[in-house]
Amino acid sequence: MSAYRLFTTLAHPVALRLPPETAHRLTVKTLSILPPPHAGADDPRLAVHALGLDFPNPLGLAAGFDKNGEAVDAVLRLGFGFTEVGTVTPRPQPGNPPPRLFRLRHDRAVINRFGFNSAGHAIVHRRLAARARAKGLVAVNLGANKESEDRIADYVAGVAAFADVADFFVVNISSPNTPGLRDLQRRQELNDLLEPVLAARDAAPRRVPLVVKIAPDLTLDELDGIINVCKARRIDGLAISNTTLSRPESLVDHELAKQHGGLSGRPLFHLSTWLLAQAYLRAEGAFALIGIGGIENAATALAKIEAGADLIELYSALVYKGARLVAEIKDGLTQHLSQAGLDRLAAARGRTATDWAAGKITAADIHPKLS
Repeated sequence: MSAYRLFTTLAHPVALRLPPETAHRLTVKTLSILPPPHAGADDPRLAVHALGLDFPNPLGLAAGFDKNGEAVDAVLRLGFGFTEVGTVTPRPQPGNPPPRLFRLRHDRAVINRFGFNSAGHAIVHRRLAARARAKGLVAVNLGANKESEDRIADYVAGVAAFADVADFFVVNISSPNTPGLRDLQRRQELNDLLEPVLAARDAAPRRVPLVVKIAPDLTLDELDGIINVCKARRIDGLAISNTTLSRPESLVDHELAKQHGGLSGRPLFHLSTWLLAQAYLRAEGAFALIGIGGIENAATALAKIEAGADLIELYSALVYKGARLVAEIKDGLTQHLSQAGLDRLAAARGRTATDWAAGKITAADIHPKLS
């Protein structure tokens, strides 16, 4: 066992005993000053072409971990195919007061109400510009300041600020922790947002793919409106989904579940995957899909792809399983390809979407396979 792997193996149980936000900050700082060894080349069957980009594997680190671009290259060295920085707001803001991060251990879940705590465009851009020649795909997740008088202008400013360093943008209009933000998902509001944002993107010296990130707490009518606008505006991708305000009856950590904020992790898996399948069937290949929510092993990762995802992201499961999870998921996916006789992961995309959308597949069908 390498010295780094020994260190992380010992450190992970310690981190779980620390207050959640303290552990988060310590993990980011550790990665930034003690980067891991390179994970090595991926099986070429895991490569994905999406958003006009070539990904070595489909697995990305979701926004919320490296909010300010402090550990980008260290994260990529763990074996992720890409990483997402942010959410980044134009001006620095502290976010909501702590405590604002809670572990629901028995449910393998997390509740957060950070509220876009961000170092701001200038600092994050400086960090990303400093790695201009480094390899690896990096998305920048864009948000609006809580007190902004013109939120659309904040997203436009984000596109202009990061067009030279981002491999793709994620327009975050679905966080439940900034009051009124989710209103931007409404059909007319979304159209009004995308028109200037895409104009700013198209005016930049280089074309950067643009993804819209939506909430899981949508009706099918609301989803239809989003899909129609995204098709008309010819966006590059849709990320499904952000955290949920719902609280499933199955939750065991009842008292913690009463905390305000967005719920992520295992309890989000069914809702987000069902919505992903619905979006896949409606999008009809018009744009790429990123599946997020409740991925915690190869079985759940594969389920997202079979429900329609081109790419997948995780974060909450790392809290409970640590960095070893990245290799475990990729190993499990390659084993599945061998067993199924598939020469590429994309061949599995969408083949269970109809069953997910119809309720013929549920989380219960996947969870018995969880390790």
